[in-house]
Amino acid sequence: MYLTDGHYRELAQEMVRSQLAARGIHDKKVLDAMADVPRHEFLPEAERKMAYEDMALPIGEGQTMSQPYMVAVMTQLLDLHGNEKVLEIGTGSGYQAAVLSVLASEVFTIEIVPDLAGRARLDLQRLGYGNVTALMADGTIGLPEKAPFDRIIVTAATPSVPEPLTEQLAEGGVLVAPVGDRWSQTLVRIIKTREGLQQTLHTKCVFVPLLGKYGWQE
Repeated sequence: MYLTDGHYRELAQEMVRSQLAARGIHDKKVLDAMADVPRHEFLPEAERKMAYEDMALPIGEGQTMSQPYMVAVMTQLLDLHGNEKVLEIGTGSGYQAAVLSVLASEVFTIEIVPDLAGRARLDLQRLGYGNVTALMADGTIGLPEKAPFDRIIVTAATPSVPEPLTEQLAEGGVLVAPVGDRWSQTLVRIIKTREGLQQTLHTKCVFVPLLGKYGWQE
């Protein structure tokens, strides 16, 4: 589906109004970013007509692009101010990384599925998100050579938060991840303090499994 610039912006604005702001997303920076990033550009052609609907969408390889509301919830929980270095585990389509790139200084995103990693890298470059570095690797081990990170976001379901990720989180940093079994998870928010890790629980969710050494084994 071909969307003109004006048409997708209308659809994105309606998505922000009816799906995000109406359901409690209050961070104006997050709302503005999700109105600005062209969600349809990160989807296969056959799925683009549904890009701004309130649902997760298939992107191939058994993976999905998260529902807009879930992207917004996780991004809001990160509490970004614009100067952070962010690590994303699970690039998928690249859409979440694009949203993060508008809100942070530098984004590193890791995808374990080669075809998705390559496609997302090309789309991010094509659309001009120059502060994103997209890599193909096992994201559960993090990216120690670029640590510490001010923020870490895991966009696939993990049985527990991988220890390498909390080790690579800067003091004062925030990590958000869906933790649970393969069928149901809860968003966990961790703040790393001098005294240790402070954890709070947030909304229920369902994500595809996080694959890798410290995720699900297949």
